[in-house]
Amino acid sequence: MNFFKKLLGSSKSPEPQAQDVPQPHEQSNLTEAEAANLAVREAGEACLDRHWNSVGTVERDVLSYLISPSFSGGPYWPSTRQAYRVVRRGDTIILATEGLSDPFDDTEGMGNGFEMELFVETADIPEHARGAVGEVDPFKRSWVFELLEHVAKTVADAGGITHQLDQYGALSLELPGLSQSHHMSDQLPKLFVTDDDSTGVLLGAPEPDFPTQLDDMPLSPVRLVPVVLITAAELEYVRSGGRTAREDLVSRLKAAGVGLGHMSSLHRASVV
Repeated sequence: MNFFKKLLGSSKSPEPQAQDVPQPHEQSNLTEAEAANLAVREAGEACLDRHWNSVGTVERDVLSYLISPSFSGGPYWPSTRQAYRVVRRGDTIILATEGLSDPFDDTEGMGNGFEMELFVETADIPEHARGAVGEVDPFKRSWVFELLEHVAKTVADAGGITHQLDQYGALSLELPGLSQSHHMSDQLPKLFVTDDDSTGVLLGAPEPDFPTQLDDMPLSPVRLVPVVLITAAELEYVRSGGRTAREDLVSRLKAAGVGLGHMSSLHRASVV
């Protein structure tokens, strides 16, 4: 298939909480293998932190969970750490996954997890869901966090999508059951909702205006994959035209310069 499907609300995760970015841990009670895994994970975190700090202003706190969703029927990430970081960039906000590229907890020699992290950049977050500097908790009540969380679930269920991105260049993801969502149903304009109650995104394109390939991760290169909200008309175009339509949509978004192409804007017109 040229897109994945995921029912919103099909599995419930613990409510995300704002937590400090983890600091180096005591390793005295860890086995040699556990200590080595932890050291690699922290090196990867530091690499991501350096990169995002070169893009914008990174909040110290991340959105995480008191109990990992993998313990309550949620999809498995490479480690039990499932988090989302906030990067402030002028008038826009980047929300990015943190943990899809962690080394696998129980497996050695497998590289940096799924070798990818996801991100969304947008300026269109409602005031009540847009935390002030130093505050990230309100973002969990935004459409952008809910969308990114569900895309991350789908990607984790698939075991990552780097091979598909290599093959197709870009992917499209369809999210049906929008009316069941907690925040997207209230915050997304009708322009982005199909008649059958779905919304859609592009994965992997258009590319942003900053590097997305991290070659200095400790075990293997990691790519940062943009998640771009598309309109209902654009989703229908991809539904009917498949890969050819998807590639044409990416070209049209680039040509239109809609928010630098990769940004998710709730106020733009369709390009098809």
